[in-house]
Amino acid sequence: MDADSLAAARGRIAADVPPTPARRWPLLERATGTETWVKHENHNPTGAFKVRGGLNLAARTVEAGGSPGLISASRGNHSQSLAFAGARHGLPVTIVVPEGNSPDKNAATEAFGAELVVHGADFQAALEHAVALAEERGLMLVPPFHPWLVEGVATYAAELHEQVPGLDVVYVPVGMGSGICANIAVRDLLGAGTEVVGVVAERAPAYALSFVAGEPVSTPSADTFVDGVACRTPDPEAVRLIVAGAARIVRVSEEQAEGAMALAYRSTHNLPEPAGSLALAGLLAERDAVAGKRVAVIQTGGNADFEVLARALSAGRSTVEP
Repeated sequence: MDADSLAAARGRIAADVPPTPARRWPLLERATGTETWVKHENHNPTGAFKVRGGLNLAARTVEAGGSPGLISASRGNHSQSLAFAGARHGLPVTIVVPEGNSPDKNAATEAFGAELVVHGADFQAALEHAVALAEERGLMLVPPFHPWLVEGVATYAAELHEQVPGLDVVYVPVGMGSGICANIAVRDLLGAGTEVVGVVAERAPAYALSFVAGEPVSTPSADTFVDGVACRTPDPEAVRLIVAGAARIVRVSEEQAEGAMALAYRSTHNLPEPAGSLALAGLLAERDAVAGKRVAVIQTGGNADFEVLARALSAGRSTVEP
């Protein structure tokens, strides 16, 4: 990605995604102990950052001559992103989700116009079925990590550095890698000295293990309520970029994730989804190490099921106090 491709991506998404705010919250900073900026990607049309990637990919697909339709696998935000973008650009979208997937996210995906297919016990099984269906139906397979997705997601990172110059550290959740790779790419493009720190759930450590190993490391399961980062098979290109450009990857527990969800709501009154609070959980885990620094956390989304939100807010209430 270069300056021209980033500018083009910003132009493609501008009509649907106005710049999202980056804000400091004094009550939140009581808990973090340092200057803390929240990039509110939960304010996007689908409630999450991924819509940027979907819109850029759909527009790029049309520019390249179109497609009979797009197909992908997703636990939620990626699916809503493609459904929203497909509707905007006249591209039919099929999404494969695993059994037991969030009913709210399934309903939202269908409401945005996608066909929903339920298959498999987890994300990896759903992804493998999407690959088979793409071949069977002659559809364009959209992987969870793709250069055009990263290009679109990078638009929020560009906004953030314009809104908050001189950032020392940015914490970003790591699902399949588009968010952290976009932040690394923009940081490098700007020549900034910002550390980019990934955050994963302790029970879905594939990217953390891969970062240490310097190569993709899969895990037998990704059993975490933080569904947005429930990856067990990392993307090799994403791993390469993260190893080359990230400062580190922090692992946080289920309890730390719940605590961050509760703190995010109580201190900002923004509804967080589990992955949307993971960057904050990472910052809290490293609170002493980053004291006195200018820090940003990416609130990647706000699409939590009611039951998950209620349980996490109740459990996390006593974990972290603002």
